[in-house]
Amino acid sequence: MPMALTDDGVNLYYEETGSGTPLVFVHEFGGNHWSWEPQISFFSRRYRCVTFAARGFPPSDIPADVSKYSQARAAADIRCVLDAIGAEKAHVVGLSMGGFAVLHAGLNFPERLLSICAAGTGYGAEKAHEAYFQGVSEEVARQFETRGAENFAPTYAEGASRVQFQAKDPKGWALFAERLGKHSSLGAANTMRGVQVHRPSLYDLEAGFRAMDVPTLIVAGDEDDHCLQPGIFLKKAIPACGLAILPKTGHTTNLEEPELFNHLLAEFLAQVEHGAWRRRDPRARPDQIMRTA
Repeated sequence: MPMALTDDGVNLYYEETGSGTPLVFVHEFGGNHWSWEPQISFFSRRYRCVTFAARGFPPSDIPADVSKYSQARAAADIRCVLDAIGAEKAHVVGLSMGGFAVLHAGLNFPERLLSICAAGTGYGAEKAHEAYFQGVSEEVARQFETRGAENFAPTYAEGASRVQFQAKDPKGWALFAERLGKHSSLGAANTMRGVQVHRPSLYDLEAGFRAMDVPTLIVAGDEDDHCLQPGIFLKKAIPACGLAILPKTGHTTNLEEPELFNHLLAEFLAQVEHGAWRRRDPRARPDQIMRTA
């Protein structure tokens, strides 16, 4: 079983499929390394696709100490996976928790990244909802502890931004919920408390994003309400950034709309690799409506 050893002694399980330029996928809280199956099947035709289970998610190690979990640690673990597979640079794709991780990777070690795609990224970032998010994250952690993953999974999987997936693809959603029920209750609780509760707001990182020179694609579902405004913020802050909004779509964009997601990602990667995904043209001034002189 291939494992990447982190610099704080945690083993991260990873899988590789295909060959070529490395393309690393980073999963959300409700998922695992299996969350990217529609993308691996498509992109492994031309890329060396890598998925891994975050710390706290089997078969990776599940540290008992909550201090082993943090936003900074989640980003650093991506670099440890790159080291383990011998990749100097890679394209990175993340959803939700994974989207935060790849954005922080871009802030902390941009020299290792060819591009960033962050989907469904923004929960807890909005200043108006920051305290609420921290409180509900603590309650989710408590529910995993007291009820266990198997019993709590059906409740978590029917969140306001998950029911879109359930309506479109009941069988796919049921598999998602079933796999969620197999998570480590301890790992889920520690991840919620160590990563989600304490991660900084994206808005507090604006200066770093404005200086981040990594081609970036932001993807959001139009019914994933708490990712829409953060997505617009990221589009405006990151110099070489595009924003894609998927219609009638919730949080799990890559599973809910796999064909559309793959198309958007493939086009993005192609433009990056041909040097065509550039910084915003300085003539595209946001303070101008029509040019008069």
